[in-house]
Amino acid sequence: MKSLLDQKVMTRDKIALATDVYLPSGSEGPWPVVLERTPYDKSAPSRSEINLDGTRLGRQKMARAFTDAGFVVVFQDCRGRYGSEGVFAKYIHEAEDGYDTLVWLTQQRWCNGKVGTMGLSYAAHTQMALACLNPPGLSAMVLDSGGFSSAYHCGIRQGGAFEMKQVTWAYRQALCSPEAEADPVLKAALAQEDILEWFRKMPWKPGHSPLRHHPDYEQYLFEQWSKGEFSDYWRKSGIYAIDNYANIPDIPVLLMSSWYDVYVKSTLDNFKALSEKNRSQTALIMGPWLHGDRNDTFSGDVEFGNTASFDGNLDTDWLTCRIDWFQRWLKDNTESTDRQETPVRLFRMGGGEGNKNDQQRLMHGGQWLTGECWPLKNTCSQRFYFCENGQLTTSPSAQPNEKKQYISDPDNPVPTIGGALTSGKPVFVGGAFDQREDSRFFGARGDNLPLAARADVLVFETEPLESDVVVAGEVSARLFIESDAPDTDFTVKLVDVYPANEDYPQGFAMNITDGIFRCRYRHAWEQPARLIAGEIAEITVEPFATCNLFRKGHRIRVEVASSNFPKFDVNPNSGEPEGQAFLKRKALNTVYCSGDKASYIELSVLSASQ
Repeated sequence: MKSLLDQKVMTRDKIALATDVYLPSGSEGPWPVVLERTPYDKSAPSRSEINLDGTRLGRQKMARAFTDAGFVVVFQDCRGRYGSEGVFAKYIHEAEDGYDTLVWLTQQRWCNGKVGTMGLSYAAHTQMALACLNPPGLSAMVLDSGGFSSAYHCGIRQGGAFEMKQVTWAYRQALCSPEAEADPVLKAALAQEDILEWFRKMPWKPGHSPLRHHPDYEQYLFEQWSKGEFSDYWRKSGIYAIDNYANIPDIPVLLMSSWYDVYVKSTLDNFKALSEKNRSQTALIMGPWLHGDRNDTFSGDVEFGNTASFDGNLDTDWLTCRIDWFQRWLKDNTESTDRQETPVRLFRMGGGEGNKNDQQRLMHGGQWLTGECWPLKNTCSQRFYFCENGQLTTSPSAQPNEKKQYISDPDNPVPTIGGALTSGKPVFVGGAFDQREDSRFFGARGDNLPLAARADVLVFETEPLESDVVVAGEVSARLFIESDAPDTDFTVKLVDVYPANEDYPQGFAMNITDGIFRCRYRHAWEQPARLIAGEIAEITVEPFATCNLFRKGHRIRVEVASSNFPKFDVNPNSGEPEGQAFLKRKALNTVYCSGDKASYIELSVLSASQ
């Protein structure tokens, strides 16, 4: 293997991007190229490269595996990160910088004109961004847990609310930025900030936040936070693929994510669009993991079993899977490209006995399913209606004017207990947990009482199920609401409620998926409008899709509230501009439960024959 380190790839605006190139030895080129563009240091081991036994693959070992297989492999630092020049502005330059990089690659004498791309998270975003510009040479992609379909709807904002992982990510990345590494005083100033205390002191103000020491990072963060309505800002190619799918070349694409990842919606949106548009193979893998943790068989306090890992179940390992993918599609291998594989592989969670294992995790179990499409065949939509008595039923109540009310206090938000989260440390973590006020979670009271016991959480649940129910697909809640505030949020959480057993005498309320909706956007994302006191509004909350078996004897529960912090920013209920919450007020919020205003959740249910 021959290495060409710190090559300078010049962008159209004359910024030099630091690039490491590894070439095969022992054979004559040119060769196909595999590219990864990352903000996390091109020379450092990626958190993506962790095998089932816990061993980590460094860049050199990765490069050796690809070059031994007959590929040139290229790792590049994103603009403004580590060895690359320029100012880092999260996501904004990745489309053009990626395009310019492929132009450079295809001009090199060692490149045969075919380029594949790979990477996790941000390194998946960089792929989708450049693909939207249809760069020369792009011939195959592997997107792991990322690649924005629309960052406004998943990744930066969701349901109109701001995803607070952007805040924790910005702080941590500012701390290890090239500027902080070069300036001990700047690094010390950032390190001395107590991010947990800052989260207790929301809202922040520009120039008076823990990022004030690094104005570039503070500026882009507050810009994202303040852009509440959908506008041209959110249509940029680096963060919005929906209008650009037609530009993406008809190439093979492998998409992977997981049910507790933050990019479930992006991944499934991308799969739907590309599989419908392209004749080339579009493949989908959905595991039960947290973001990028494909070889963990657990998520939070819940264990899915040995079959849940990627390695040894879906392929030998993730590295082998990617090399095989690029062997099929970047080389003229007719036998390989003609091989037919099931395009959809997903993990159906649930089916376990619910006991506690040696690691003190609930045994939820699960198994891999395969199919030709997503949603899977033989699924149908089923509505479960909210009732004033707290029941969740398959038919709406006929009683007039049934409703449930609660007070939402932005100074006492409902705490985030796991979920589809990443990049939140040290403030919050994702995964599946018993939904209790556990002291491990930021903002929780620490008394271990159920979230369902809070006065500001509405609970609707079925009777114990008479047979298994598999929810596999989209989840959507239609709510008829009213508020005395000019703006407020509604959150919806789907929960699998275990009955009591010896290990869990009080049962276990396992979060499956959740979503949020900011009511000012009820008419249109482009046109925020205040709520009108006394007016009933109809809104739709869209939790991420999921795939879970609710076992016989369990209950399906839906929890409704008006906050989920620190996963999302807290609505001050005042109608202030996004990113500001200086005039906080309590809101009396109402959910209607009967007649033609019966609120409900709609689940995609898989038939027993699947």
